Amino acid sequence: MDPASQDINLNSPNKGLGVDHSDSLSDVPVEGAVGNSANPLPPGLTEEEAEELRIELTKVEEEINTLRQVLSAKERHATELKRKLGLSPLNELRQNLTKSWQDVQTSNAYLSASATLEDITHSEAYKKTQETLSQAGQKTSAALTTVGTAISRKLGDMRNSATFKSFEDKMGNLKYKVVGTRGNGEAVSSPTDTTPTQENPPF
Repeated sequence: MDPASQDINLNSPNKGLGVDHSDSLSDVPVEGAVGNSANPLPPGLTEEEAEELRIELTKVEEEINTLRQVLSAKERHATELKRKLGLSPLNELRQNLTKSWQDVQTSNAYLSASATLEDITHSEAYKKTQETLSQAGQKTSAALTTVGTAISRKLGDMRNSATFKSFEDKMGNLKYKVVGTRGNGEAVSSPTDTTPTQENPPF
């Protein structure tokens, strides 16, 4: 179907469709069509006026269906053109997102918010807060260093104390009893192990 035959002529019953669908439209029931004379007439409406309104409603609904068909044909044609041009839905989405982001960046709200943030970063309150937080961080770091130094000193003092020396001696004696004279890098056997180890077992 060439694009020239798809021009919309509102006076034409086909409205740009290359095919005559007038037969198929008459077979399709239209939603909300008033063709049932069993419905009572609203008060103040004569039978002639009601018939004119029914005819007009039928024409409008036929036009709506025709326009839907034309729109569907145009959408199919647009999809075919995009396919021939190599435009995929993903590329379209990417282009739409890029354009939307550019629109946001040039919008008054975004520019106003950027200017407000710029004003805030140059304000005295912001500078004082930043300075206070910086000083607090430095003081916290110094305090932690002091605490670490104090703990190291206390551990050193504790290690040199008589109690710790006594404990260290007792642990050394216990090690000697468990390990024996082989404590210098040689394999250690369990104190409950009764099987002697042989250096050269027979084959």
